[in-house]
Amino acid sequence: MASHLLTDLLIIFGLSIPVVFTFSKLKIAPLIGFLLAGILAGPFGFGLIREVESIDLLAEIGVVLLLFTIGMEFSLRDLLQLRRIVFFGGGLQLSITTSIVAFIFFWLGNSKESSIFFGLLVALSSTAIVLKLLQERGEMYSLHGRTSLGILIFQDIAAVIIILLIPVLAGIPGTDKSFLELILQGLGSSCLLF
Repeated sequence: MASHLLTDLLIIFGLSIPVVFTFSKLKIAPLIGFLLAGILAGPFGFGLIREVESIDLLAEIGVVLLLFTIGMEFSLRDLLQLRRIVFFGGGLQLSITTSIVAFIFFWLGNSKESSIFFGLLVALSSTAIVLKLLQERGEMYSLHGRTSLGILIFQDIAAVIIILLIPVLAGIPGTDKSFLELILQGLGSSCLLF
């Protein structure tokens, strides 16, 4: 198993280096190159990776370390200054994006529940990817970098509530809690996480 994992890591780095080098020469973000390399090597590409679960675990550790590293650049005072952007900007972004996408999916003939689900899905971003891009460009402390961070914090908090809403949107029996109860439960869980 350890030899398979080592082989998988060599394949990942062997694919990533030329792809990222090519993307850098084309002035495209290296993160897109890493995503492409993952698609090519993964089970839905050429199936070169055998220890998918182990690679998933290593990737999760990598994301945690990335967010930890980025977090070390901020003080608590900086984060408290973002609270207006977090709640106003994040709430506005999530509600507008969800509404527009849900309307489009509903207009295309999907159910109200699945349209809302797709709207919420499109409204969320990857905190790790966006912050890494901002860090690479040295734009973390710019106005748009701080605004992005505030919106991402709101999305991370909202993701807990969205996860609680999915069974309700899917119509799973036994999930007939009121919307307010779910919001309060989600906010309680979010406060524990953050």
